[in-house]
Amino acid sequence: MDLKSLIRDIPDFPKPGILFRDITKLLSDPDGLNYTINFLAEKFTAAELNADYVVGIESRGFIVGAPLAYKLGIGFVPVRKTGKLPSSVYSVDYQLHYGVDRLEIHQDALEPGSRVLIADDLIATGGTVSATVNLVQQLGCKPIGFAFIIELRDLEGRKHLPNVPILTIIEY
Repeated sequence: MDLKSLIRDIPDFPKPGILFRDITKLLSDPDGLNYTINFLAEKFTAAELNADYVVGIESRGFIVGAPLAYKLGIGFVPVRKTGKLPSSVYSVDYQLHYGVDRLEIHQDALEPGSRVLIADDLIATGGTVSATVNLVQQLGCKPIGFAFIIELRDLEGRKHLPNVPILTIIEY
């Protein structure tokens, strides 16, 4: 399936000089969404990673991660921007391609020793997902794979990730 035809380029968003890859059309297309989630689920099932949870990164990682967890028959845990979680959290600051931000996870979100698949819509510089790895490890858990719809290869984000399977569907 030609998923690239369902990705819209938005120049200068959220800041001048950034080319935003918008997945809204892909998500609204029943065939595109179905293909995307099924593709990721099939690849990770075939890899026999035996994940216990999918961790999705706010906010588009929720859109990818929750249905992926459902298809894999495992739990879903959100990683949120600062101030969005109501209980005790672990936090980590990280560098974005265009600034600095903070992510949080509930301190009791994962069972220690759990095997975690991390999902987001896109990997660029790797800052957001590296921060998520840090949070997962703070909980005593092991990242065992990564699922992304899009990878911006020139930004080399995957070099900041552990040596585990990294699955992307579309590359730019």
